[in-house]
Amino acid sequence: MFGIVRPCAHRLSEGLRTEWMAHLCGLCLALRSDHGQFARIVTNYDGLIVSVLTEAQAERTTGWRRTAGPCPLRAMRTAPVARGEGARLAAAVSLVLASAKVRDHVADGDGLLKRRPVAAAARRVAAGWDRAGARTGAQLGFDTALLVDAVDRQTGIELLAGPGTPLLAVTEPTETATAAAFAHTAILAGKPQNAEPLAEAGRLFGRLAHLLDAVEDQEADAQSGAWNPLTATGTTRAEARRLCDDALRGMRLALRDAEFTDDKLAHVLLVHELRQSVDRAFGTTACSHRAGGPAPDAAVPPSDVRQTGSFGPPPGNPYAPSPGSPVGPPQPPPEPPRDRRGLIAGCLVWAGLACTCQMCCGTFNDPWSHQRREGLCSQCDCGDCCEACDCCSNCGDCCESCDCCDCGCDCSC
Repeated sequence: MFGIVRPCAHRLSEGLRTEWMAHLCGLCLALRSDHGQFARIVTNYDGLIVSVLTEAQAERTTGWRRTAGPCPLRAMRTAPVARGEGARLAAAVSLVLASAKVRDHVADGDGLLKRRPVAAAARRVAAGWDRAGARTGAQLGFDTALLVDAVDRQTGIELLAGPGTPLLAVTEPTETATAAAFAHTAILAGKPQNAEPLAEAGRLFGRLAHLLDAVEDQEADAQSGAWNPLTATGTTRAEARRLCDDALRGMRLALRDAEFTDDKLAHVLLVHELRQSVDRAFGTTACSHRAGGPAPDAAVPPSDVRQTGSFGPPPGNPYAPSPGSPVGPPQPPPEPPRDRRGLIAGCLVWAGLACTCQMCCGTFNDPWSHQRREGLCSQCDCGDCCEACDCCSNCGDCCESCDCCDCGCDCSC
């Protein structure tokens, strides 16, 4: 799973979390229905935004959801999933995005792709995804050649880029591709007047996707010798952060100019969660528009990230003696006896838990010790600003009057 918009379950209300999962599963099932089981591996977090935007503009109909059967990734539960043209457009865009990602890895010679036979096989797979995306796009009136052309131009631009090259010249192909995809959601939803503002929102989203990917990969690229836009153009992280903040502001303004039927989920993903994505990429641990939070250009060292998290034990030894205590330190409580499983049996139980995603997003008993444990999602550091606050359903335009949270959010910045 790749993508920059990865909302934590703690920051989404139950209703929005259900909607988000409906679009994610709808994208996955649209890929399977139109392109076969193997195509499902290109399911990604950013592609589903196309489905979200289409549905946010369209009038509600009786066929906009269907009940999907049990799935191991949903702990073998059924669920309502998105269906229709929005999910299919998201599938077509995801195929082309994945194809571009594969070709980029081939060009960089990452991992096994350094070997010619593996690289040749990867190119064939990428070409197949391009053709599959083009077929679905043509059925929806969307020309995926715009996306493919943008990807092809990217390589040439990177070869010519050097110190002093404007960073936005490098991000232009990605911006053009995402602008086309966002704009076409307005056509599918029957709101052609939204095409222009959504194209602008898509352009800025593409800029953010490119910049955040460069920021997150800069250190690894330096170690491996791979090309990185920040390093190649000599752009500082402070300048990259400024460009990201400008893109966030521009996206909020563009979304205000579009007409939506129900934009709560789209607003949360493209305004609040994008801000979280920027903070995560630059290492800031608190909401950057929260009173008393770090400045937008502040970068928190990795060593401080875990110390300021919302979860986990406080620093220090909990069994250390208190100052001035006349007695020695209390002894830790004895470990309760456990009926531990053997290695093989524990591994089998672990595999079953992994297949049902309980180790990620639920609670489970440890496969070996039987201790009750929380999934990985409960351990994430997701801050405390507007957590699980569905403010957009209560105060109208959240960007203008977000006073339903008491955490000091200023969404109009």
